[in-house]
Parts: sequence; structure tokens; C-alpha cells
Amino acid sequence: MSTGARVVRHWLRAGQVAEVVLDRPEAMNALDTATLTALNEFFTELSFDPDVVVVVLSGAGDRAFCVGADLKERAAMSDADLMAQRPVFRATFGAVLALPQPLIAAVHGYALGAGLQLALACDIRVFARGTKVGLLEHKYGILPDLGGTQRLPHVVGAAKAKELIWTAARIDAEEAYRIGLCERLVEPDALEAEVHELAQTIAAQPPLAVQGAKRAVDAAANLPVREGLVVEAENQAVCLRSADMREAITAFVEQRAPKYENR
Repeated sequence: MSTGARVVRHWLRAGQVAEVVLDRPEAMNALDTATLTALNEFFTELSFDPDVVVVVLSGAGDRAFCVGADLKERAAMSDADLMAQRPVFRATFGAVLALPQPLIAAVHGYALGAGLQLALACDIRVFARGTKVGLLEHKYGILPDLGGTQRLPHVVGAAKAKELIWTAARIDAEEAYRIGLCERLVEPDALEAEVHELAQTIAAQPPLAVQGAKRAVDAAANLPVREGLVVEAENQAVCLRSADMREAITAFVEQRAPKYENR
């Protein structure tokens, strides 16, 4: 995979944890068309990699996780160009959401507009103190249409989501943590270590069970309980037939750490 499109992937912990880094620090990691295309390719590739158990998404530089769409690129676009870019955005976010592995967002600096929507598309968000976040789309005459209107209410409630969207408010990390917009809040110099420790803790679990639990929990947000229980049961059936379940039990009996093979 070429890194010329300004997205870099790092491998950690013998390949079990992959890190995808938005690498446009000079543009505060704004999402231009080239970066969106590269992100789509990376996440699609990762989704088929059996050696990757957890993925971390972060932004390069000290100033931002991601400030959203690249407005300098957008200012030079015609109406037709803008409409042509929308499928690129949607395809990229679709690839993020389709990732079977847990996805952790390591957020610092600014996460605004599409940048916050990108963090919302992740499974777990860890914020550094000093982070400022907001859905600012109303300032530019649009609405947060990359899942912001759909995922934010599940995280903070419908009324709070409407307030944040309608006022185009920027809130700090402490307020974001208070309303449940992030799961962990840490000092800036502890962000990387905190996220990597969390990723490694998850990566030590049986991969089939981890991915099955992700599918089942995601189903809970969209399905009635009765249908969600079916999804849960289907994924449990996979685990019950897996070599990893037998390895987990054997390791417990033998009082040793399990060695999972994702099968």
C-alpha cells in the first residue's frame, strides 16, 4: 500500500494491533479526496487481515485528530465536484463501519465536523484533555450527514445531539466525557500509552468472540431485542465451534495464557 496519499499505517504488538494515522499535520489532518480514498483502501484491506485483532485511528502532529473536510479543497470545487465527492466520503465511512475488528479513536487537539463524525464511527473513543470537539456543519450551511445525526443520539441522547448540532457548539474534553461522547479521558502525554494498553488488552481476547460481540452489540442499536438475540446466538454458535474456545478452556485448566489462532 502506498503512503503517498498521506495516510500511514503502523504495526504494533507483532501485528495484532494496527494503527492508521491521518498524516496531514500541516492541514490539521483535514480530509481531502486523496486521504479519503487512501483511508477507504486501508480499512478495506484491514477488514480482511486475519492477523489484525484491533485497529487504532489517530492523527499526526500536536494540533488535531482531524478538523473535518478540507475546506480549501472544497472552495475550489464546482457544485458538480462537490456532489461527486459525497460518494467518496460515504464509501470511506462505510469502510470504517464495516471493519469487523474493534476500532479505537485516539483523539487530541481538534476533532471537528467530519473529524468528530469519524471518531463517532469508531467503537471506543479516548480523548486527551485539551481536546475540542464539535459538529460545525451548520456554520457552512450543511448538516452532519456522515452518520452524525444517527450515531450522536445513540451516544448522548436525542435532545443533547440536537443541541450540539443546532448550535454548532465546540465543547471541551471534560464536557465530552461528562455527556458520554468519549469512554476515557486522559492527560495528553498519556494518550498514546492509554490507547495502546487498551488495544493490547482487547487483542489478548479470543478474536472470533471479540468480533462476534461487536456485531451483536452493534445490532442492539438497530434491531428489536428479539432479533438482536438471534444475532447474538448466531455469533455464539461460531465461538462454540471454534478452536479458540477449546484453547481458552485448555489454557484455563492448565493455568497458562491462551494462544489464540482466530479460528
